[in-house]
This record gives sequence, C-alpha cells and structure tokens, in this order.
Amino acid sequence: MLGTDEQVATSFNSNMRAAAYRHQDAAERLHEGARKDVAGYLYGLAVECGIKALMLDLGMKPTTSASKGDDPFYAHFGRLKTMLRDDIHTRRFEDLRKFTEDNHFMEHWDIAMRYSDGKGIKGAWVDRWRQNAKDVMAEI
Repeated sequence: MLGTDEQVATSFNSNMRAAAYRHQDAAERLHEGARKDVAGYLYGLAVECGIKALMLDLGMKPTTSASKGDDPFYAHFGRLKTMLRDDIHTRRFEDLRKFTEDNHFMEHWDIAMRYSDGKGIKGAWVDRWRQNAKDVMAEI
C-alpha cells in the first residue's frame, strides 16, 4: 500500500544528471516514431534536469525555505530561464548564460504541454528542442 504523497515523493532519490539522460533517452526513442509530440515534452524535461545538474555543478543549492516559488530549482521553462537570466549571481556562470541569453533556446516549450492533445506541438519545435537537449547534455 502506498503512503502519503509526500512519502512516495521522498522515496525517489533526486539525481538531476541521471534524470536528464533518462528523459533524453526516452525522447530519442520516441522522436523517430509516431509520438514526436511526446518526445518534445521529454526533451524539455531533459533540458530542465540538465540545467539543474549544471546549476549544482556550479555550486548553486536549492532553497531550504518553505517558499520555493522564487527558487529556480523548482521552476520550469520559461520561468526557469528568466529566473536564471535575471539573477545577478548566476550571470557570472558562462555555462548557464549561453542558454539563458539565447531567445530561441527552448522557445515555445511549456510544462503545460503535458495537458494538451499534442496537436499544437510543431515538428520543427521538437527538432530544435532535441538540439537544445544535446547542447545541454554536452555541458554536464
């Protein structure tokens, strides 16, 4: 029998790097098949986890406060990108800046795609997100 949601959520060990590669691998398997829209969603998750792995590598740490709304470790694209771009402390990290300052990086990707029927997700966007994921993976 499953415990509370909190117990279930904490039973998984957080590993941003491994999660990034896991999502990218799944996206690659779907990209050439009939579910390019799902691949696009997974590329976004791979990029988010990869960026967060990079943040950890650069010495950034998630907040310990109860309010996680202002913590980039709990944000999705495009908010994650904006938060990192606007944070004076992260601006010194060139590895992050090259992603956050590129207006086309993960353009059109949104976590809300998980609720869509997938018909509005364009193949050209997925191809670009695929390359964005490859670029992030090359950094971690």
